[in-house]
Amino acid sequence: MMNRAISTIILTICFQAIQAVNLTQATIVYDKKDKPLARQMAQVLSDDIERVSGVRPSIDTKKGNGPSIILSTVECSGLHRELRGSWERYAIDTKNENLYITGSDARGLAYGVLHVSEAIGVSPWYWFADVGIDKANKRVFDYSENLVSQSPTVKYRGVFINDEDWGLKTWAALNYEKDLGDIGPKTYDRVCELILRLKGNILAPAMHTCTGAFYSHPESQKIADKWGIMITTSHCEPLLFNNAAPSEWDKARDGEWNYETNGATILKKLDDRIRETARYDNIYTMGMRGLHDEAMHGPSAPKDRARTLEKVFAEQRAILTKYKKTKAEQLPQIFVPYKETLDIYDAGLRVPDDVTIVWPDDNYGYMKRVSNAAERQRKGGSGVYYHISYLGTPHDYLWLPSTAPMLMYYELKKAYEAGADRYRLLNVGDIKPGELETQMFMDMAYDFNAFSYDNVNQYQAMWLARTFLTNRDDMGSRLPALAAQFQFILDNYYRLAWDRKPEFMGYEFEWSGDALDALHDTDFSFDDGSAQERLLDYENICEAYDMIERDIEPEQRPALFQMLGYAVHSACQMNRKFLYAQRNHETGSAIYAEMALNANDKIEQLRKRYDEQLDGKWAEMVSEIPPGFCAKYQQMPQVGDKPTDIYRLRDDQRHFDLENKVDFRNLAPTPPFRLLEGIGTDWVGLQLGEPSDAALGATDGSFPTTATDFDPGNPALPRIDIPIKNALPVIEVNISSIPFWPRSGNTVCRYAVSFDGSDPIVCVHSCEEWSHPWKLQVLENRRDFTISFTNKTNQKHHTLTIIMAEPGQIIQKITYGAPKRDIVIGHKSLGSDK
Repeated sequence: MMNRAISTIILTICFQAIQAVNLTQATIVYDKKDKPLARQMAQVLSDDIERVSGVRPSIDTKKGNGPSIILSTVECSGLHRELRGSWERYAIDTKNENLYITGSDARGLAYGVLHVSEAIGVSPWYWFADVGIDKANKRVFDYSENLVSQSPTVKYRGVFINDEDWGLKTWAALNYEKDLGDIGPKTYDRVCELILRLKGNILAPAMHTCTGAFYSHPESQKIADKWGIMITTSHCEPLLFNNAAPSEWDKARDGEWNYETNGATILKKLDDRIRETARYDNIYTMGMRGLHDEAMHGPSAPKDRARTLEKVFAEQRAILTKYKKTKAEQLPQIFVPYKETLDIYDAGLRVPDDVTIVWPDDNYGYMKRVSNAAERQRKGGSGVYYHISYLGTPHDYLWLPSTAPMLMYYELKKAYEAGADRYRLLNVGDIKPGELETQMFMDMAYDFNAFSYDNVNQYQAMWLARTFLTNRDDMGSRLPALAAQFQFILDNYYRLAWDRKPEFMGYEFEWSGDALDALHDTDFSFDDGSAQERLLDYENICEAYDMIERDIEPEQRPALFQMLGYAVHSACQMNRKFLYAQRNHETGSAIYAEMALNANDKIEQLRKRYDEQLDGKWAEMVSEIPPGFCAKYQQMPQVGDKPTDIYRLRDDQRHFDLENKVDFRNLAPTPPFRLLEGIGTDWVGLQLGEPSDAALGATDGSFPTTATDFDPGNPALPRIDIPIKNALPVIEVNISSIPFWPRSGNTVCRYAVSFDGSDPIVCVHSCEEWSHPWKLQVLENRRDFTISFTNKTNQKHHTLTIIMAEPGQIIQKITYGAPKRDIVIGHKSLGSDK
């Protein structure tokens, strides 16, 4: 028995003499009185050992005389009593030719089994991304390990399948589940296995109108339960009810989805759903919105909507109590203040204290809110709903993964340090081709403390290198070099997408209802070289990818193409299509027209390769370049034989950089300032303090905590001096910030700027959501402040001082030089766009 203190460490290895176990010669034993998941995991482990070794161990419910792999929960076996009552922990012990895997509960046992599976060479993605089984791994014949795990960092962790119309739905209906013609139990069997292998425990099923509702296929819930996966639902599906599915809610049959006028019908639907699902462990979304992603029907004023939602809460909790036979306070419930629901929350909505508040991002990777000091005291705690895929205004990004790892970590860290450890859900779209981002998100949910500013940007490259090294004996010598190759590709891929996601290269605005809906030329210039530089960067990462693909084993190439190659090459061709079409518009050259058309053809060739490899296993997963409901980037832009400016981008959508740039890497900031690699337009950002400095309250009183208590002249405020060199009489400075949201309702994203000791100018990031400036900010991934300063002394050397106000802001670029447009000089505050 391991020492109780040692067992609290995340992965504690006891250095004692232990006898290894040949897993291929051992019998897998579970107790038939144990949780049903124990039997399932015995089957999984037998399958995985056979995948690696070709030998299938037998399974029994009683231990025999030979070596055994004994699976049990603490409740059933009595082993590792120190785990009793803890959440999803496991212990592994090797002794007397036996391997003991003990779970504090059923999923803890499952994670212990899957830890062994990964150790012997079975990736969580062995099926869902066709990662090869590491048959050169010898641990299956000589396995020894003693360890005890911690509980996961976040209690409930999983994915939301969403906007599935052009991917998972077409693949399931036309390929994997042809007989059903829908996403059904066969698909969810694979999805739930993947979630469990990623050490998750929740699934929010697909819910678009094109897909049959999850509960319209009764076997789907049984499949989830088989894998120990709880069902949760999105922000607009109260009590597991999908009102977007015609089978669930039909306006002609059921009337308006309006609680005030049709509450009895709505409550009957919710009552039926909980009655049908009461025997399963689920997580319940509380409150209600409109149909699908619409705002709530009925009263329009946020305060009136708040009173209606409070009535809804009471009715929903009564339903849960009736069928679950326990107090609502003891059941996992969530409230997601998404879009307009955040306004209702801010209008004084009283959410029951035991309900978990799940803070959403803004659909583009930036947290809209995290818990303030009062909210951190709530019994229900808080969680996060995060996107790596989205359909909506100002533009979809449903096609390729492009969320920078550092941004994901930064925002999840901000939420976690404000108490968000109860629930974490990732909108993964179709899962594919977002495997890398999904893997990282799930690993951070399971063990957030394993990540830091220093390692998060290297995580994906290192994961790929470990995954695609064919000989484990080469780990020490080849791993760093292969990881460096992947790092070069990923750094540049994410950096290029930071400035403009591939889906945004048509420069159209969706749902704008005017000329902005049309395709336009880009903001990259062939005159200043930024277009050529972008094209060259893409060419370089494609060549780097091709080199790796050539070097790995042929059977590994489909997996690497799914997880990386398709995205890298497709992003390149989308950029080539639009940039060469733009050059054709500028010159009328047929050569550029042909190059644009060629790029468009290559996008389709890449899609066909994805479809056809592995004998069509993933055919229809990328059924087309996802158009959303009104996007145009997937179309071929017009080309011609004469120069034209009809596609030229409007001036108010063009940003500019001045001729001189501050190289942040030459700075030597001291706390609370620091440089962060892997974020921003130049892939290094200047961080102005930690978000938690403000979120947790500063002890020295120097940090402002409300929107009105900032005095930029306060000498106690942290500041950093940046040298610039310019002798012009008027020097213009452009400061580009990362467009964060205020951490809570009474804070403001801001900092101040002083030039040669002049009175500070406050830069306030205050963009109204859904406004045109906000849409532009989303598409450009930047918030710029342009300020002109008078060079009163006619000197060449100057000091630009950045004064920290709201900790956690990040400046991604500073350029300076001669003024390029008329700017009012000397404003005390800049940036409150509406």
